[in-house]
Amino acid sequence: MTDRVGFGWRPELAAGILSHLDSIDVIEVIADDYFDHPPRVRALKTLAAQSTVVLHGIALGMASTSPVDPKRLVKMARLVEQIRPESWSEHLAFVRAGDIEIGHLAAPPRTRSTIDATAENLYQARKIVGALPLVENIATLIDPPASALDEPEWLSQTLHASGADMLLDLHNLYANSINFGIENFLARLPLHRVHAVHISGGRIVGERLLDDHLHDPPDPVYDLLAQLAEKCPNPLTVILERDGSYPPMAQLLQQLDRARSALKKGRHERSQAGKISGDPLHRPESACALP
Repeated sequence: MTDRVGFGWRPELAAGILSHLDSIDVIEVIADDYFDHPPRVRALKTLAAQSTVVLHGIALGMASTSPVDPKRLVKMARLVEQIRPESWSEHLAFVRAGDIEIGHLAAPPRTRSTIDATAENLYQARKIVGALPLVENIATLIDPPASALDEPEWLSQTLHASGADMLLDLHNLYANSINFGIENFLARLPLHRVHAVHISGGRIVGERLLDDHLHDPPDPVYDLLAQLAEKCPNPLTVILERDGSYPPMAQLLQQLDRARSALKKGRHERSQAGKISGDPLHRPESACALP
């Protein structure tokens, strides 16, 4: 089992990332930044020749009762074909209503209808792109009205209905747990479906914890990462996200090392538990790997 850690690519971090590729296992790139932009695609091909690259979408709007735009999926498919990333991912969110872009990732009402519609959107994505995306839980400051399910149950049922595996954002999970009093969030998820992880930080705004990607991951996020590594049977790819207020690269590299230590701690606990129980570690294959 080989866990990996890396960065989300940002232009402001480019020089530091390229100077420390020996300390970075994988780089996650925002796919939408490269649609219809041949010069950027050529640069991304060069990066992919030097490091393992994964693509991350931000604007497909998978978790919507509206069908996902096939033109956007075609753009993703074209970029996947050009770059040949190890995997691709998208958020379980909606981002537009009709032709109106709302400007952020929004949580849909957690109902059977949105589960079915999300599963259909993911089916269309698989048909056009060639593989299911890893799907990511999002942070929200408002519990979606008209919801019949809480977030862990909605996520679990959505994964089951769609067949997709998960990119688990641990700060989003932490923030929603704090903001809405969700207990045992991590333990209630199908952790055998988790293959990738986001870690980041945020700040308190009023009575809510805001996931702003402008701060270092807090201690509880690393604790959650260790817990996940103890319970999850899959190799994990952990991406540190930062969208501004960038500290020195040395500080960011220390955060990668701390993530490695959390993973190591969790894997050790998992190994010890396996020795006591005598059960072999089950390592299911990902349904989201690109051919």
